[in-house]
Amino acid sequence: MKKILVLLVLALSFSGCEKDDICTEETTPRLVLEFYDVSNPANLKNVVSLKIKGEGAFNDLDLGTFNGVSKVELPLNPNAVTTKYSLILNSSGTSPNQDNLEFNYTTQNVFVSRACGYKTIYELNTANGLVLTEPDTPDSPWILSYTLQTNTITTENETHLKIYF
Repeated sequence: MKKILVLLVLALSFSGCEKDDICTEETTPRLVLEFYDVSNPANLKNVVSLKIKGEGAFNDLDLGTFNGVSKVELPLNPNAVTTKYSLILNSSGTSPNQDNLEFNYTTQNVFVSRACGYKTIYELNTANGLVLTEPDTPDSPWILSYTLQTNTITTENETHLKIYF
């Protein structure tokens, strides 16, 4: 009788439990950049002292300095249609070199799940989705060319932009 009572109490205590709402799916993706050697375009190339800072709506965003990496992920502003970044190569050296990237896009909010909520998908504009510029005090550009792999940014599992330097 006691065993049945204990089992009944345990069964009732676990019957009130609900499935945990833990988000295991990917939410709003960041734009993935990969850096390549311009003289050998098939080879990835690591950046040296690359400082990335947001401009405009992201002017307080400092993504930090990247060393020895060939891949960087940049967040786009889901509440705007343009996000600008300055990419400063050799930022800690005596001759830093700055190039600016401007991303122009439209956004679409997509429901993921009850646990995750919504995520934003970005669609880069066809005509001017990516604009590469020099700062007000120009130097020679360090980004020699680029290839936009896709206009639609739905996941971080793929490269969106290849930069050759």
